[in-house]
Amino acid sequence: MSSVFSEIPGGLNAPAGFLTGSIYCGIKASNPDRPDLAMIVSEFPAVAAGTFTTNRVKAAPVRVSKVHLRSAEVVAIVANAGNANACTGVPGIEGAKRMTQAAAKALGVKGRQILVCSTGRIGVQLPIEKLEHSIQELSSKVISTGSHAVAEAIMTSDTVKKEIAVEVQLSSGSIRIGAVAKGAGMIDPNMATMLCFITTDACIEKAELQQALAVSVEHSFNRITVDGDMSTNDTVLMLANAQAKNAPLRLGTADFERFQRALDHVTLSLAKMIVEDGEGVTKFVEVHVNGATSFSDARRAAEAIAKSCLVKCAWFGGDPNWGRIMDAIGYSGIKMREELVDIYYGGTLAVKGGVASSTPVEQLQRVVAQDRFCVTVDLHLGKAEYTVFTTDLSTDYVTLNMGE
Repeated sequence: MSSVFSEIPGGLNAPAGFLTGSIYCGIKASNPDRPDLAMIVSEFPAVAAGTFTTNRVKAAPVRVSKVHLRSAEVVAIVANAGNANACTGVPGIEGAKRMTQAAAKALGVKGRQILVCSTGRIGVQLPIEKLEHSIQELSSKVISTGSHAVAEAIMTSDTVKKEIAVEVQLSSGSIRIGAVAKGAGMIDPNMATMLCFITTDACIEKAELQQALAVSVEHSFNRITVDGDMSTNDTVLMLANAQAKNAPLRLGTADFERFQRALDHVTLSLAKMIVEDGEGVTKFVEVHVNGATSFSDARRAAEAIAKSCLVKCAWFGGDPNWGRIMDAIGYSGIKMREELVDIYYGGTLAVKGGVASSTPVEQLQRVVAQDRFCVTVDLHLGKAEYTVFTTDLSTDYVTLNMGE
C-alpha cells in the first residue's frame, strides 16, 4: 500500500458528509429479500463528475444524468436494479426524470441536482409508480453507515459486493475517497456494463474532478473485458463535497498527484473486482503487450487477445494454446512481424521469434491451470505497452445467459 494513502473501512460513508441507504421497491417481485433501490446523499452541495457508456444506444438514465451533470451543484444519486430503463423510448426518459424529481422533492432540492442510474433487463418499461413511492420512503432512511446496503442494492448477476475506501494524506490534512461498483456480465472496455459511485470529501473544482475521474477510468474500467459486450447503461459518477476542508486541489501540484494516485487505486481495485466476479469466470488473466510501435497498436493487440472467444475457451480448458494468441495479434490490424513475437505464460517462455519455444507444454499447462496468471506479448518493434484485465469463457457463462 502506498505511504500516500491507505485503505480504510466505510465505503461511500468514509468521506465526511455522505448518507446512504437502500430499500426493496418491488422491481423484481420474485426476490423480496434483496433491495433494488439505492440512494447516496451529500449533506452539503457537491460538485460532480461522470463518465458514461460510448454505446450509441444509451439508456434513459444515462441521457438524463449527462444533462444533470452540467449543474454546478449535485446533492444525490438515486439508482435502481432489476430494470435498465433502456430502449424504452419517451416513457423511459420521463421515468428517469420522474425518479430525479421524486428524489428532489423528498430532499427539498431541484431535480437537476439529482443524478439517476438504472441496471437490469433492457427493453422493459420502468415501474415508475413503485419507484416514486419508494424513493420518498428511502430518503428518510439514509444513514451514515449504509454503503454496504448500496453495494448490495445495485447488484444484478454479481455474486459479491464491491466496495472500497481510502484515506489520502495531503499537505493541508487528509481527505477520503469511498466507492461501490457493480458488474459481472456484458463487460468490455469503454465503460463496461457497470455502475460505479464514488464519494470524496476533498475540496476540488468541478473541472479538476472531471479530469481526475476521466484519467482514472481510462486506466481501470476501460481496461477490463469479460465477454466483449458493451452495455447501454455504463456509468461512473463521483461527488466531492469539500468537507475535508483541505486547500483546493489544483492541477500540477503534489497534492493533486496524491489524490490522483489514490483515486486510481480505488477505480482499479473495483475494476479488478468486476473481472474476478465475471459471469461464470474461473480464471483472472492479465494480458500485457509491450514492444509495440504505438500506444494504439499495443491496445488493439491486447484487446484482441483478451476478447478472443477461442483464446478464452482454451484458458477455461487449461490449454496454453498460444497459436490462438498469435492469430488474434495477426488480425488485430497492428504493425507486427511474426518472426519477432515472443509470448510468455506467467513469465515462462512459450513462443520465441514467432515459433514454439523449448519449454515443455506441461510447464505451460501448470501456469494456465492456476486461477490467476499473466500473458505477456513482446512485439519487439517499439516501446509502447498496454494491459487489459480479462477472464476465461466457461460453460457456466453460456448457461447464465441463455435467458430466464
